[in-house]
Amino acid sequence: MSAYDILTESSNPIITAQALTKFCDDYLSADAFKDYAPNGLQVDGGQPIQRIVSGVTACEALIDAAIADNANAIMVHHGYFWKGESAPLTGMKGQRIRKLMQHGISLIGYHLPLDAHPVIGNNAKLAESLDMTIIGALYPTETHPVGNIAICTPQNTQSLIAQITKALGRMPLHISADYKISTGSEHDEQNNRMIERVGICTGGAQDMIEQAALMGCDAFISGEISERTTHIARELGIDYFACGHHATERGGIEALGNIIAQKFGLPVTFVDIDNPA
Repeated sequence: MSAYDILTESSNPIITAQALTKFCDDYLSADAFKDYAPNGLQVDGGQPIQRIVSGVTACEALIDAAIADNANAIMVHHGYFWKGESAPLTGMKGQRIRKLMQHGISLIGYHLPLDAHPVIGNNAKLAESLDMTIIGALYPTETHPVGNIAICTPQNTQSLIAQITKALGRMPLHISADYKISTGSEHDEQNNRMIERVGICTGGAQDMIEQAALMGCDAFISGEISERTTHIARELGIDYFACGHHATERGGIEALGNIIAQKFGLPVTFVDIDNPA
């Protein structure tokens, strides 16, 4: 019997948190990443897993949804124990972990491994939703790139804005490469500017815009925007689309849940806790 084989209890499939984590670690090549938080099992609820809730971030609302669903595990992209985070389990952090432990719910999280996976990663799923094809790495020397270059059918910026809005359910903030200092306008030529080669890195990767410009991208797509991002886009002549940290990172964790449901026969429910950021 392999480490991934499930047990049965009254005809219902179950799996230990450790075995589920082992499968995800292997599937996502988690050991290959030097990350900002531990990947894998972060909180062991001590119960066999029969139901799973997944979501982008392990906020209290997601924990409450898992409790309501009688889930034994939560799987997320943004878990706990980030570098520089205060260690004591007090306040909001203590409240979250207390709820997990009181209800026997394990927490499993994957950060960079879930960004970078070439099939179900956040970048891959975002590119797929935008009818783009990933052709390489934003940083060519990376073995497991967390940023990618994709190509699409040539389209103007307004067409791409419409496509992003449809795919993510929200309109991106667009910084045009065609900013005219004489008029203070970002709209004079943007309908004519064509986009074909696009840098993609979901979440808070706005500072990779310079690398995207260096790699000859027409545009860069990420989640967040900083004050400096506007000036960089204008001065380097690259369009920038800030599409929302949360919105750009729903795809990976939902896809991982689908993989687990198919392999182990476990019910996995993706819960989208609305977040405008």
